[in-house]
Amino acid sequence: MIIKNGNVYCSDGAFSVKDIYISDGVITNDREKAMMDSIVIDASDRYVLPGLVDIHSHGAYGHDFCDASPEGLKAILKYEKQHGITSYCPTSMTLSFEMLEKIFDTTNQVSGSKDEARIVGINMEGPFIAAHKKGAQNGKYIRTPDIDAFRYLNDLCGNRIKLVTLAPELSGSLDFIKELKDEVHISIGHTEATYDETIAAFQTGADHVTHLCNAMPPFHHRDTGVFGAAADAANVYVELICDGLHIHPSMIRTIFRIFGADRVCLISDSMEATGMYDGQYALGGQTVIKKGNLATLTDGTLAGSATNLYDCMKKAVSFGIPLADAVKSVTTTPARSIGMENEIGSLDIGARADVLIVSKDLELISVI
Repeated sequence: MIIKNGNVYCSDGAFSVKDIYISDGVITNDREKAMMDSIVIDASDRYVLPGLVDIHSHGAYGHDFCDASPEGLKAILKYEKQHGITSYCPTSMTLSFEMLEKIFDTTNQVSGSKDEARIVGINMEGPFIAAHKKGAQNGKYIRTPDIDAFRYLNDLCGNRIKLVTLAPELSGSLDFIKELKDEVHISIGHTEATYDETIAAFQTGADHVTHLCNAMPPFHHRDTGVFGAAADAANVYVELICDGLHIHPSMIRTIFRIFGADRVCLISDSMEATGMYDGQYALGGQTVIKKGNLATLTDGTLAGSATNLYDCMKKAVSFGIPLADAVKSVTTTPARSIGMENEIGSLDIGARADVLIVSKDLELISVI
């Protein structure tokens, strides 16, 4: 396959009008090999982007990863692919380990198909979190960091866990980080940690922040907390929910100025109400009410988002984030944050041929 004359997003952050060659599902520089299937697509006056990488999403289209249903997971993956998300990390909640066993095992039962996003890892959000910053998580199942339990669950799902959320003020957290930092990316979140506690976690080996600003103390001038520690730790990636509800557009612009698109991973944090009508849904076994793009628990607590990652990217652009930066933060940067930059998130030679063709006003035309 050849995609001709498109305005192609390159991994250096620039756009360039050029042709893309695809052979055997991989980006290649071999034009003759790419011509073998005789498929040529003219992308003149359109953007050609890498498929999006959502590293933090609980569900969509009436299904939740925590339902522990292979059929439901496949429905989520199909919805994501239809909306330009080609690489996906289904994300768990704070639940019992017996429930997490069943949930993680569903990834072993889903082989994937061409019309589905690929599972590139699992994001384990909890249960090693702070009770007072649990957000929409179920406090009943919160526990202190447990190395053996993590390894058991990771082994169960074929070592697919790419991210695990941790509150660094919990007893045993630094030991957890020190022991597991070479096995999983450890993300600071759902926490009351101070700047010093967070810096200690980063210096020990944590390298990620779960939905920056949400479920953590605010960025205060006398204790800058997780935000300030992340800003000072150059190797740390930060997640950002860009649905227009979780974080004010001014703060989104500020975060991009402080961290840069090389460190900001836009996420959807989407839950099962995404893509559905307004009404009552569930998240981690708790009732959620969806009104428009707003999803809350019955007490008003924000409960994930009802927006997919493609629409988050468009929101970022509407808030004044340059298109190239917004694209980087949903492709190259999240791929790098989970160590998969050589496979996904770019249109470089050798990468998977996950390709989006997009109009100049950012309407999704096709997913290849």
